[in-house]
Amino acid sequence: MTTLPHPDADQISFPEVLATLGDETRLAIIAYLARNEGQAMTCGQFYGLGSKTSLSYHLAKLREAGIVRVQPEGTRRLVTLRREDLDARFPGFLDSIIASACDVPFVVQNDEVVFGSAS
Repeated sequence: MTTLPHPDADQISFPEVLATLGDETRLAIIAYLARNEGQAMTCGQFYGLGSKTSLSYHLAKLREAGIVRVQPEGTRRLVTLRREDLDARFPGFLDSIIASACDVPFVVQNDEVVFGSAS
């Protein structure tokens, strides 16, 4: 099984996390993962936020910063929020980010996250 590199919890850098979260697409991904915490999401559920190439880039940035875990499973990649690691490293920070991400306009249509607002 292929594994992807993730930083250890003690290697997660606050400046890198801040820089990584300064993007609306990444905030939408984090907000959606937080709403569905405890449940792994597939990369395909985020394709409404951009092209496959764009989403691969954004998920890699989130993974490299230590914000999400991406686990290959067959032909899919499962994405989960690294809440436990982030809360241990930066107490209360993730909750603040999730609360602010509520302003990012996205909706779920056909089990896929897309930019926009509910009509």
